[in-house]
Amino acid sequence: MATAGLIVIGDEILSGKVADTNTPFLISELRGLGMRLCEIAVIADHTATIAETVARFSSRYDAVFTSGGVGPTHDDVTIVGVAQAFNLPMQRHPDLAALLTAYYQSLPKAEGSTDEAEATRRELLARNLRMADVPAGTQLLSGGDLKWPVLCVRNVHVLPGIPEIFRRKFLAIRERFRESPFTLHQILVRSEEGEIAHILDDIAARFPDVALGSYPRMEPAADHHRVRLTLEGKDAARVALASDELAQHLGPARIVSRS
Repeated sequence: MATAGLIVIGDEILSGKVADTNTPFLISELRGLGMRLCEIAVIADHTATIAETVARFSSRYDAVFTSGGVGPTHDDVTIVGVAQAFNLPMQRHPDLAALLTAYYQSLPKAEGSTDEAEATRRELLARNLRMADVPAGTQLLSGGDLKWPVLCVRNVHVLPGIPEIFRRKFLAIRERFRESPFTLHQILVRSEEGEIAHILDDIAARFPDVALGSYPRMEPAADHHRVRLTLEGKDAARVALASDELAQHLGPARIVSRS
């Protein structure tokens, strides 16, 4: 099963000034693609912390995604952190530089522009060209109608923190990560969790390739169930077998419904 990790970068997330909506979006997307998201880290705009976290995630998971810290301002240090994670030098990517130059040169000139206005335009371009400085060996991933490519350094995919752009960029490359889908079965039971723990232990031990989840409620639901049991995995036949055996051991008196 392909695995993934997500690193959310930004002091604004840790301080609560900005709500993180990229994480739930990516959780849903990776789930639909059949990838297992194993770990999420939320860290500050600190280069050494980014480098350490990226290096650790990259060694553990098949694909790593970062969110935030990409841009021309002082706190945009994700790219440098990724370079440090792999001990790679920074270099100006000619294709990125060309894209940025073409974009800023295409901006409409102010009415009655002067030499001072043109100088300001050149200064703006020079400042924003730092976004063309990337770790050596960076791949540019394109897809759909993306104007700006996704930066990929080894197995690390660098995405911006702005939710609209994060989503647009991920959706443009999402099919690169498609795996076989998860199969999910669900059983709702009337019993308290403690009453059925021994049954769950037995099924979990006998089906290590099937993830068995148990989610109790403080109060019974409208249909009187107290615990929601889920069984999921990549092998549909194994999931179905585990579900059938679990239902058999629980007995019909405990089961409210199955799906």
